Amino acid sequence: MPIPFETDFEQQTLLDAAESIDIQTLLDSPSYEIAFKDPAFMMSDPARSVRLQLEMLKPEWIMRQYGIRSTVIVFGSARFVSGNKARRLLTEAEAKLAATPNDSDLKDVVAKATKQVEMSKYYDQARKFARIVSEENQTNHPLEFKGPFDYVVCTGGGPGIMEAANRGAHDAGALSVGLNIKLPYEQRPNPYISPQLCFQFHYFAIRKLHFMLRAKALIASPGGFGTFDELFEALTLRQTERMQSIPIIVFGEDFWRRCVDFKYLAESGVIDRRDLELFHFTESPREAWEIIKSFHRK
Repeated sequence: MPIPFETDFEQQTLLDAAESIDIQTLLDSPSYEIAFKDPAFMMSDPARSVRLQLEMLKPEWIMRQYGIRSTVIVFGSARFVSGNKARRLLTEAEAKLAATPNDSDLKDVVAKATKQVEMSKYYDQARKFARIVSEENQTNHPLEFKGPFDYVVCTGGGPGIMEAANRGAHDAGALSVGLNIKLPYEQRPNPYISPQLCFQFHYFAIRKLHFMLRAKALIASPGGFGTFDELFEALTLRQTERMQSIPIIVFGEDFWRRCVDFKYLAESGVIDRRDLELFHFTESPREAWEIIKSFHRK
């Protein structure tokens, strides 16, 4: 029930005040903006849970549209290059050093380029593996047909081993996924990701979830902190049975055994001996794919 005005004068005063208000001021007020169209609100701390949900939902929505039913995850160093590129860089570095043989900085460049040639085998290995998997699983699916697709190669979207795996799928004319992450320094997607499946994340946690959500296998090549993080997180999830049962295949046994004494972990009792069966070493892309197929046949 409306409150009665005590006098006609009071009523007229309020009407005059209302007419003097500029309605555009109200329309321009940040509080009047629809919530999901308000950038300041969407980037605020209270809306963080909404942003997390959106990062979960958007890639899920798109991958369902394209029928991405399962994936093969490929991890590894972002710093490796192909064999051809590594040899070219070494030749260039050696030529510069020959011109000024006492330059210590150029000696370091040659040493790094020499190491790059050695490690380039992992780039070529990942590329070959991704091509084998993609050719076997997407040959009968024209790209305009939206799935279902299984064993789709999925990487972190960047350079190095990630580029190699996306490139292998691209060589086969197949779809592949890139889950890029926003970093303090700019990460550009490698050019071999399928454009419709090239994503960018702000939250590492949601990106990790999407890596594992559809995974039917995980490949780990030599790499740094990020690769260690992803590999050991997957091993932990498998060990604790908090994710689907998948084979974990590791390229570069010499590298990994030098970095991590897996046998000593078991001998020390910090893991069980059966935990060593959670992963397989191989240097053969073809054998890696056969291990995956055998695992899922069982």
